[in-house]
Amino acid sequence: MIAVEASEAWRGRHPGAAVGFLEVSDVRNPAEHAGLEARKRALETELRERLGRLERKALAQHAVLPAYAAYYKAFQKTYHVQAQLESVVLKGRALPSVAALVEAMFMAELKNLLLTAGHDAAALRGPVRVDVAAGDERYMSLRGQPQMLKPGDMFMADEEGVISSILFGPDQRTPIQASTTHVLFAVYAPAGIGAQAVDAHLHDILELVRVVAPSAALEALTVFGG
Repeated sequence: MIAVEASEAWRGRHPGAAVGFLEVSDVRNPAEHAGLEARKRALETELRERLGRLERKALAQHAVLPAYAAYYKAFQKTYHVQAQLESVVLKGRALPSVAALVEAMFMAELKNLLLTAGHDAAALRGPVRVDVAAGDERYMSLRGQPQMLKPGDMFMADEEGVISSILFGPDQRTPIQASTTHVLFAVYAPAGIGAQAVDAHLHDILELVRVVAPSAALEALTVFGG
């Protein structure tokens, strides 16, 4: 089981924020899965029926989006999951097809709007901690670009270095692979969202993972803060 922890610096800098970790073993990650595809189409339909009448300004006030907007605004950035919701609900676009574990994560992310990263547990080294950036931390982003963290941003790291941050996303060293059989999902929730929402979101991810891998084993589900 992967040890997870939250630093006192993170707790002090981001009171009211929450983070969550979901560790699942005995999974598989096929390029496509018919059952998950059906769930994806149903999710798109449900979101359009429920939110499609809203204008863009009203949609931006939906659920947890204002909490993320406030966080990103402090760094002169915007929340990309809001743009993804607008694409599906207001523009009628389909969710992209990706490998099953990543797709399960994206589907739950779009349903609940909580920022989530996924990591191959075999690539992680030692405990994973959530922390607050000093501004001198560097890592290689998923796109293969060197990235320096912004002071004050929330990030996660193992013994080898940063594995994700809110502003710049996951790293290139630990992403979910086609061969992944043991996975760690991690959720960032700024103040105003709460631990209960994070816990429910992680359970939604687990349910979707088990659509693809019915025998997937829950190793741990942990939430800090909130």
